[in-house]
Amino acid sequence: MGNYYLTTPIYYVNDLPHIGHIYTTVVTDTVARYLRLGGNQVRFLTGTDEHGQKIERAAAEKGVTPLALADRVVSRYHELWDEYGISHDDFIRTTEERHRAGVERIITRLEAAGDLYQDRHEGWYCAACETYYTEKELQPGHHCPVHETEAEWRSEENVYFRLSRYQQPLLDWYAAHPEFVRPLSRFNEVRSFVEGGLNDLSVSRASLSWGIPFPGHDGQTVYVWLDALSNYITALGFGSERDELYRVFWEPQGAQRIHLIGKDILRFHAVFWPAFLMSAGLPLPTTVWAHGWWLRDNRKISKSVGNLVRPDALVASFGADPLRYFLLREMVFGQDAQFSDESFIDRYNSDLANDLGNTVSRLVNLSRSSFDGHSPPEACGSNPLISVAEEALGRYHEAMRELAFHRALASLWELLAAANQYLVAREPWKLVKSAGATAAVSRILWNGLEASRLVATALLPFLPRTAPRILAALGLLEPPASFETLTWGGMPLGVELPEPSALFPRIDKEKYLSGEAVQPPPPAPPAEEKKMISIDKFFETQLRVATVTAAEKHPNADRLLKLTVSLGEGGSRTLVAGIAQQYEPEALVGKQVIVVANLEPATLRGVVSEGMVLAASVDGKPVLLHPERPVPDGTPVK
Repeated sequence: MGNYYLTTPIYYVNDLPHIGHIYTTVVTDTVARYLRLGGNQVRFLTGTDEHGQKIERAAAEKGVTPLALADRVVSRYHELWDEYGISHDDFIRTTEERHRAGVERIITRLEAAGDLYQDRHEGWYCAACETYYTEKELQPGHHCPVHETEAEWRSEENVYFRLSRYQQPLLDWYAAHPEFVRPLSRFNEVRSFVEGGLNDLSVSRASLSWGIPFPGHDGQTVYVWLDALSNYITALGFGSERDELYRVFWEPQGAQRIHLIGKDILRFHAVFWPAFLMSAGLPLPTTVWAHGWWLRDNRKISKSVGNLVRPDALVASFGADPLRYFLLREMVFGQDAQFSDESFIDRYNSDLANDLGNTVSRLVNLSRSSFDGHSPPEACGSNPLISVAEEALGRYHEAMRELAFHRALASLWELLAAANQYLVAREPWKLVKSAGATAAVSRILWNGLEASRLVATALLPFLPRTAPRILAALGLLEPPASFETLTWGGMPLGVELPEPSALFPRIDKEKYLSGEAVQPPPPAPPAEEKKMISIDKFFETQLRVATVTAAEKHPNADRLLKLTVSLGEGGSRTLVAGIAQQYEPEALVGKQVIVVANLEPATLRGVVSEGMVLAASVDGKPVLLHPERPVPDGTPVK
């Protein structure tokens, strides 16, 4: 048990998300879900990097402001993460006030340490990387080694950080903390880079207006990487009075602070970021895990290269969980992997439709027909599958600790294969025909169902929507809240088994690749099958009637309104609501609405919101809820 802080990189908003962003976020979500099921306290952060020349240029090309472009792309991120079942606890935007305040606090500490000075900066600059490269690092023709785009020569007066001062402290840190960068190949890469010598780093830009003004240096904007990397602690409240999360997830010595990133941004996270933190006198991350690239035609999938993969068609046809499975099964974490629709379909048909789907379907159907729609009434206390399961689950946990997702999944499929071999060897379908639903048939089928239950439970971090459906098919309508049930013996006896539905309908590969229509994904469970809460839990939420006494546009966001509402004896509250595109402020004054009155305050684009206005969502647009007739402000809603 422990405290874990997991972060993805914050993603640039110069364009819509692609498979690289999806992979990193799915990986982090899988780790977060696994750790939560293990009883750990987890904080999972993702977000967007919204400053810098790349965003400024992309916005200009589209004829919009940088913030408008950011709002548009961030909206898509929220939709996408919901589609993929991402369970993040926070979403940070670098245009938020809480972030700016934290960045300024860090810079104050760097200044106090004597690590900032002003000088002229010249070099070859890649706008896509937001970094300078030496002649030696560039490809022929002064092309960026990552994006293969031509770098530009720049010369300007900037603020510098004394990175060279931290060469030896960093090497000492690496020696004392060999787990700081994983996998080992990336650790060796980082150490070798630092051993080669560190030059001081320009941490401001004079030719950029879209960013955070550099405190104490007029005309300078904070370098995007100093700005962006700081998000990991500004999102926890560093730099503000509300820093409780920082004191829980970053400050304590025993807290696990884990960054999950792509290998192309390893230097920023494993060299620059720890040097900034050392200078500021702040704790360093525990581990920086760097994964490989998804390739298409042996080239990195990238916006700049122009070979993007946005697997919308695959997800629309087969659901997000199969793609999650493919990404985690296909790539050896830390190495590169090839992406193609063909390989996705092959993995889907082989692993999901055949091995998992058919095994569960066969067992459930045979149990239903043998035991009048119920699971077997008698368990089996001793059989060869028990040791297979124990060994497979041991390998599963070991692999998950190493983020070896492909090995963790392979261990579960070994258990599935053993269960199938067990069934084939004993042929319970023949026993039912010849002798009926005997105790022997019950024990055989129960063993197969129990193996399937263990596999489905271990798949909860990987398939957050489908694994609960598998468990429901086995008569377990409520998925477990922890891994305490991940031991042999938990399959219930004699429970009703629902009418089965296809978990993974087989894909006709030829038809799909030719563009013909394919079967839609299996339906999501109806709302009433989702996790239920008790009436006591419901009444912890205080719903109250309130009257809007003032309303105005949010000063920093076109989509938000700032409302002042009266709760009667409960006083006045300020609320921020994302309803500006549907409601004019003046039309709301005097209207009664329903609000959540005991919600923890949150700062939304620089304005503190002290509750939430309730609205229905119709085609993604809010429709405010009102009482049928006027009632006193503060009236409880029950």
